[in-house]
Amino acid sequence: MSGHSKWATIKRKKGANDAARGKVFTKLVKEIATAARMGGGDPDANARLRKAINDAKAQQMPGDSIKRAVQRGTGEIDGANYEEVLYEGTGPGGTLFLVEGMTDNRNRTVAELRKMFERHNGNMGGAGTAQWAFDRLGTISLDKSQVSEDQLMEAALEAGAEDYRDEGEIWKVYTPVEQLFEVVDSFEKSKIVVQESKLAYVPKNRKEVTGREAEVCMNLVDALDDHDDVQNVFADFDISDEELARISGG
Repeated sequence: MSGHSKWATIKRKKGANDAARGKVFTKLVKEIATAARMGGGDPDANARLRKAINDAKAQQMPGDSIKRAVQRGTGEIDGANYEEVLYEGTGPGGTLFLVEGMTDNRNRTVAELRKMFERHNGNMGGAGTAQWAFDRLGTISLDKSQVSEDQLMEAALEAGAEDYRDEGEIWKVYTPVEQLFEVVDSFEKSKIVVQESKLAYVPKNRKEVTGREAEVCMNLVDALDDHDDVQNVFADFDISDEELARISGG
């Protein structure tokens, strides 16, 4: 099981407050605006925008906020134009990190993220530092209490999913990039609720970390994820359930 994925679940449970929700909304607004700018403001004709809006609704973002984000993207109202960026770096114990972001000031963002890596025994590298160790895939998260393995296999594999894994409280389904939305639609038609779906960088191999290295890896993920310009953090480390319990105090 991925320690990083479980840690994200722990963070969501602990971070259900106004400040955390505000950061989530900031990231969602950027994604909606960027999706609308790149593919138009009609969610029926823009799969990326449709997904972004669905994600925002799942987080209970007000409809007016969603509408304004779309309008910023299409240019109907003024707003910043965000540039998509991908940064690569290394962390403790030779761990590898990919950081997806959206920024209106590339120089500011790269300087701030470089400092974060350095403060957590890591380094930001150039292109090719880490991306070679990851596959680009679609990922879908499903609540295990809501869907059986038989239902999962029937809906996912027939729609073109490549694989699925048991990750504790969730099923994680993997798809080719171009078939992510088809598989999501297949689940929805089968009345299976999708917790989360996104394009992700999935590590080809995982490095188990323990002790202080595990703590620093988690702290680095937290610091990067909390930055307003960061949309997603992907890393190739794994942490045992026992280590996670110790770190989280649970």
